[in-house]
Amino acid sequence: MNMTISEKDSLYNWHPYTQHKIYSHFPAIVKGKDEFLWDENGKQYIDAIASWWVNPFGHSNTFIADAIYKQLTTLEHVLFGGFTHNVVVELAEKLVEILPSNQRKFFYSDNGSTAVEVAIKASLQFHYNKGIKKDTIIAFDDAFHGDTFGAMAVSGIGMFTEAFQDALVKVVRIPVPTKGNEEVSKLALKKAIAENEVAAFIFEPLVLGAAGMVMYEASELDSLIEICKQNEVFTIADEVMTGFGKTGKMFACNYLQNQPDMMCLSKALTGGTIPMAITTFTQEIFDGFVSDNVNHALFHGHTFTANPTGCAAALVSISLLKNPEIFENIGKITASHLQYEKHISNHPKVKTTRVLGVIFALEVEVSEKQGYYSNLRNQFYNYFIDKGVILRPVGNIIYILPSYIISEESLQYVYSVIEQALNEIPC
Repeated sequence: MNMTISEKDSLYNWHPYTQHKIYSHFPAIVKGKDEFLWDENGKQYIDAIASWWVNPFGHSNTFIADAIYKQLTTLEHVLFGGFTHNVVVELAEKLVEILPSNQRKFFYSDNGSTAVEVAIKASLQFHYNKGIKKDTIIAFDDAFHGDTFGAMAVSGIGMFTEAFQDALVKVVRIPVPTKGNEEVSKLALKKAIAENEVAAFIFEPLVLGAAGMVMYEASELDSLIEICKQNEVFTIADEVMTGFGKTGKMFACNYLQNQPDMMCLSKALTGGTIPMAITTFTQEIFDGFVSDNVNHALFHGHTFTANPTGCAAALVSISLLKNPEIFENIGKITASHLQYEKHISNHPKVKTTRVLGVIFALEVEVSEKQGYYSNLRNQFYNYFIDKGVILRPVGNIIYILPSYIISEESLQYVYSVIEQALNEIPC
């Protein structure tokens, strides 16, 4: 008897963020186009979260595929230790055009976690190179910055990090400056700086993704960055999720008056094709590693650092983003979200709603706090999959974060399925 792809998968593969005693069978996706995916049985799904927020231009985008093919037949990879290549130089020139003006130096790695890891290491070593001990990082409560050790340390979601607490760098957490918590957050930041030797403050600008799309105002982040500047504390903007159009601007930091010292980029960077990440720096930080002492160099790297094929994908992805049509589409999605928000916010099971750019989130009214992978969350997830919609609720938070090319018809179907779920699933 022939086994299905899903059955073979269960024999061999260990999936991320998965308790395999509970989940052991996964739909096997064999094809994708635009906002749609198809499994081995021919069932169609709407990918309403852009496959973990990486896919702004839809699946199997021919412009990106053509650029990757052309690069693969020219130069697929060359080591970046001791060499450079034309594609990474062209990408750097494009990054200078679209990033905040203080971002001048770029370090390439593999994914969002490693982008954060590089920023944390650089912020600590910058001071070490000067003979100054600054050993503390400040981060938001409930933040999520990745799964490598430095990124875990600055993440505040316990289930992801509790097994490793004794092996992490020193972190002080402060409240997110959501409505009503603005002054508490500022006071906590000032206190943390006063009582510790702080190297940097890391944050997800405007939206904390894995915390449940928690949103706060740009003016409040501006105030926190200003406090850091006054106290010579570096600021790190983790734009892995928010970058490249998600919030309605190229970067969430474009909403700010004060700009961060470092930025972490990944996910949509290559249009959802090839794993790649970039950590960006001010000239001042880079200069802190330039020395006659070889030990002052940043000894960090990855085999596929600045991979030419990934750079080619990033270049074409940026060119697509610069097409006015894309931001027109983002505006249309935002307008649809706002219209749906007006409707669904009156639902008796909806506690709160929020919208920014292509991000829509609603909080389901529950009698007790729901864990990240609670039974209620799993019921919603399974309901959506059954209806052919890929959504991954966070506890009792249901969010949509689609590709920018999603049709209005598909978006309306996603909205309707969420409302059906609210009507049918007891909370």
